[in-house]
Amino acid sequence: MTPALASALMPLMRGMDPERAHRLALKALALGLAGADATPDDPVLATRALGLDFRNPVGLAAGFDKDAVAVAPLMRLGFGFVEPGTTTPRPQPGNPQPRLFRLSEDAAVINRMGMNNEGVQAFAARLAALRRPLPAVLGANIGINKEGADPERDYPALYRAVAPQADYVTINVSSPNTPGLRDLQGEARLAAILAAVADARGAAERQPPVLVKIAPDLAEEAVPALVETCVAHGVAGLIVSNTTIARPASLRGAHKGEAGGLSGAPLFEPSTALLRRVHGLAAGRLTLIGCGGIASAGQAYAKIRAGASLVQFYAAFAYAGPALVPKLKRELAALLRRDGFAHVHDAVGADAR
Repeated sequence: MTPALASALMPLMRGMDPERAHRLALKALALGLAGADATPDDPVLATRALGLDFRNPVGLAAGFDKDAVAVAPLMRLGFGFVEPGTTTPRPQPGNPQPRLFRLSEDAAVINRMGMNNEGVQAFAARLAALRRPLPAVLGANIGINKEGADPERDYPALYRAVAPQADYVTINVSSPNTPGLRDLQGEARLAAILAAVADARGAAERQPPVLVKIAPDLAEEAVPALVETCVAHGVAGLIVSNTTIARPASLRGAHKGEAGGLSGAPLFEPSTALLRRVHGLAAGRLTLIGCGGIASAGQAYAKIRAGASLVQFYAAFAYAGPALVPKLKRELAALLRRDGFAHVHDAVGADAR
């Protein structure tokens, strides 16, 4: 099967319960049934960020492959990087079902999954079993359990578990579906966590860079302190942003009132506004990954021009399927060339200059 054919079958999947459809999609991907994109990437898309070489700046966000069961097949669809997770110290079932809702009229999704996953031991074992060299950069997204968590203990332990295999590690302190997790973005708590992770990183044989994924709902006055805390503790970059708990008045979907994190099209504007602000505050000291609401090359390009060195999406991939990846890359390359950019990094923050 080709990515285009797999995408053509997506309407059939949308007739199923969303979580069941997601499980089936992961199984199909793990079996290689979605095919692969064999088209070479346009050289204009190659970029270097976080001390790593990316064949293109387009990545798959955390949450799609929580347990790293389909990493290599996802990479073969043409992503420049794939970020499995969020993984936690111990397995956990997540929140009661139903917990995943399509808002098709809004090109959006609401989830309150609750970081359901098999735990970091199984996650790390799957990363270790991947055949190297990998066709794309490998991230790992880490978080804490809903119960019995000690952030200053658990995040360093998670870092140590995935560091031998991951190219970068993302600290998730911004999911809205684990009680109290977003409170860890506060200056004092975040500083303590990052100091503990920095100690673990310094003692590790392999030291992949650390990123922090932040919420789009941060209080305006909290953003400068968060940026400075990350810089002070050696964080390499920020992912801007996670899902939102806001509910725009424009939402039309029948499930718009469900609790959980909203992603997809309605997240584009607020996440990009936060990205633009963080870019100004960071002043080149942090690498930024733009995430939230991307469904087209134009939107990916807008994130780059707002300050993102790399971009990620998830909801649009779930709606459109694998064919979206080569289409987005092809059109992004055309936009870069149209505006006279020889490389992706030349366009980063262009709208802020």
